[in-house]
Amino acid sequence: MTLRKPSATALPLAVLLAAAAALTACAPQDAKSDGAAAGASGSAGTAAGCAPGALATRTAGTLTVGTDKPAYGPWFAEDKPENGKGFESAVAYAVADRLGYPRDKVTWVVAPFGKATSPGAKDFDFDINQVSVSSERKQAVDFSSGYYDVRQAVIALKNSKAAGAKSIADLKGAKLGAQVGTTSLDTITGTIKPSVQPAVFDSNDLAKAALKNGQVEALVVDLPTAFYITGAEVPEAQVVGQFEGASQGEQFGLVLDKGSQLTGCVSRAVDALRSDGTLAKLEKQWLSDAVSAPVLK
Repeated sequence: MTLRKPSATALPLAVLLAAAAALTACAPQDAKSDGAAAGASGSAGTAAGCAPGALATRTAGTLTVGTDKPAYGPWFAEDKPENGKGFESAVAYAVADRLGYPRDKVTWVVAPFGKATSPGAKDFDFDINQVSVSSERKQAVDFSSGYYDVRQAVIALKNSKAAGAKSIADLKGAKLGAQVGTTSLDTITGTIKPSVQPAVFDSNDLAKAALKNGQVEALVVDLPTAFYITGAEVPEAQVVGQFEGASQGEQFGLVLDKGSQLTGCVSRAVDALRSDGTLAKLEKQWLSDAVSAPVLK
């Protein structure tokens, strides 16, 4: 059945004003705060819908957080996300606290990197695993506001030619490697554009083993991980330099189900932690070794 729209002159002025007010009240609001990053997505999450400890989580009264295994330093410590040590473990508990979930109400589950960012229902409320916010990934999942500004870096064996690189051009002939599905790999293919096909690994563990064995000359990873690998895991390698990723707005975000009811609430929590200085404090505490590296241009 087709409804005929009455003319505006046929309606009393009071009715028109009431209708306009109703439309304004229902208009979507901008969910971003000053601390919102490279694109939080999903539900807005009003304050009324973010009642502490009473969110629509997978398990009532409990917040389920996912991350990969092994959980690498400096993001985690001792491969135990639940111990609160390491930057991302600390951030996860800080977000949980803001949402009204104390430490004993937080449960951790294993969520492989590739699975966490792929389409489909998740077994976590949010995932924290050095996942950079990107338009492509937003097609499959929601992201919170960014909790860390990312810089990509190159590490190379000290006796390799790549170790002496001073520019991006110096890396074009090197055998490079990175983990599959990461912005580190994107940096190789999109920024360095090497003449030699890069090696792609299912995990950072496999990538580090390849570097140790000389199968690749250099790896691209985020800067804190670069300092950790060269300082604690592959001492025969060194940090060559970093790229200007942070200036291009690359950020890590918490991953949620596409269209999750929690996205807005989680973003509000992250924004609050950025605004009150908590994120900066945790970064200084857990990532302080990653202070600087030459910029490769």
